[in-house]
Amino acid sequence: MKPGKQLSKARSAYRSATDHIATGLAILATILVVAPLVTIFFYLIYKGASSLNLAFFTQIPKPEGEEGGGMANSIIGSGVLLGIASVLGIPIGIGGGIYLAEFGRGTRLANAIRFTADVLNGVPSIVMGIAAYSLVVVPMHHFSAFAGGVALGIMMIPTVTRTTEEMLLMVPHSIREAALGLGVPNWRSVLEITLKTASPGVITGCMLAFARVAGETAPLIFTALGNQFWSVNLNREIAALPLQIYIYALSPYDDQHRLAWAGALVLIALIVLAVSLVRYVASRGILKGAS
Repeated sequence: MKPGKQLSKARSAYRSATDHIATGLAILATILVVAPLVTIFFYLIYKGASSLNLAFFTQIPKPEGEEGGGMANSIIGSGVLLGIASVLGIPIGIGGGIYLAEFGRGTRLANAIRFTADVLNGVPSIVMGIAAYSLVVVPMHHFSAFAGGVALGIMMIPTVTRTTEEMLLMVPHSIREAALGLGVPNWRSVLEITLKTASPGVITGCMLAFARVAGETAPLIFTALGNQFWSVNLNREIAALPLQIYIYALSPYDDQHRLAWAGALVLIALIVLAVSLVRYVASRGILKGAS
């Protein structure tokens, strides 16, 4: 065999071996990341599934020392808090991302907003809770569901803003030029063309922010406080799954520990269900303006 062919064959074998090694390392890294998550999820099922029954979803917590009860008020309360947070955080976050990507490129204000969003993404949640306590609870002179929703909404804004900006920047500039060339105003082009094109990524960012705040406890301790009874009054204290799990985890009673595991399982299941439902609706084109 000629030396040139031998060299070419050796290079081909080297590239093939390198490709297989890189693929194997990528698969190994994926397994190392996914395995702990799967282990935690199945452990939650093992510890929490046995405590799930009809009473868990229909009754409020029993007094300490009494067995039974459920977390129905906490499930409803978490829905109320996350609804307030989404109404406050998602529109502001998307608006901020649109400004950064479409109208404020290179300006000092845009740089300041981007830097602030990056900093807030790394701020501990308990600091957000203290800030919401100072901004909402102190002026109102009492804890409330609204204050808890504000705290969670503030936490959603940075993630939604930065994700929206990155998704809009990925839209080809030719699409914007085509719309402007047809005489479409810039603001309408951004809202009806650019934003719709990037909507799958924007929706994913909103769901990431939603999933992040759904399990937060520290901000709610300073704002919503918790409630052992039924309440959907936005101006009063309200129960929440993370808060009730935290209270039961500190309890000396084994029955409440079992309910805490069940609550953690239900919380994870509700988050997965909500994210999956939104992704399904988005994949069908309903959220992208398709008929």
